[in-house]
Amino acid sequence: VRLQVQNVEKPLYRGTFHCFQSIIKQESAFGLYKGIGSPMMGLTFINALVFGVQGNTLRALGKDTPLNQFLAGSAAGAIQCIICCPMELAKTRMQLQGTGEYKLKMKNYKNSLDCLIKIYQKEGLRGINRGMVSTFIRETPSFGFYFLTYDCMTRYLGCEAEDSYVIPKLLFSGGMSGIVSWLSTYPVDVIKSRLQADGVGGVTQYNGILDCVRKSYHEEGWRVFTRGLTSTLLRAFPVNAATFATVTVFLMYMRSEDNLRECEPGPVIQQPSSL
Repeated sequence: VRLQVQNVEKPLYRGTFHCFQSIIKQESAFGLYKGIGSPMMGLTFINALVFGVQGNTLRALGKDTPLNQFLAGSAAGAIQCIICCPMELAKTRMQLQGTGEYKLKMKNYKNSLDCLIKIYQKEGLRGINRGMVSTFIRETPSFGFYFLTYDCMTRYLGCEAEDSYVIPKLLFSGGMSGIVSWLSTYPVDVIKSRLQADGVGGVTQYNGILDCVRKSYHEEGWRVFTRGLTSTLLRAFPVNAATFATVTVFLMYMRSEDNLRECEPGPVIQQPSSL
């Protein structure tokens, strides 16, 4: 976020490593965790929603084809924007608060929840949903590529439950899915961050998505749309590797438990044909 929104005329950071180094030096290691409250509150619901919607949409579409994987993922990405947009707004505002200060001289927000409450009091629902359109444009195709890549990778690597290397394969597939999904829509993420950070210092620069794109390109050229990409990809691989592997292993475990229960002796219960 800091790399994406920094002033091109007076840049604070030369790159990912310098940004990391500067935050620790100027704000201590705790500076790296600014805004963590928002993802902690929202990611549980987001992941539950994403995997639930994707699974149910895929079943509704009938066949497990690459196109249906993409469509199911896109549907999941679109729906989770309702939670994702306010969560990322709070995260962005908290991460930009007190940039370069060891002790905050002026603390606008106590925490992520306080941030959202104050934005709502000042700007209403529109303020809470600042950047919603750009979030929707980013998340819809991004999650389509996310699930499509994971499906293709796991099929190619042959991720079977009895495979002794299934965990490393799932981790690799999940990590690559995260990288592909971010690469597919990263320029939109830069615009989203800039729109959500707009007005933090009291001055509003952009009138909307197109205005933000035009001004950003005019001032900094095409490279502006790759700002912060290195740090995003460094984060994307381990995060999504862990997410996908955890979900897949958990589902494998639950299905094996269900199969064991079905094999146990007991009264025969007629199951509906739809199951």
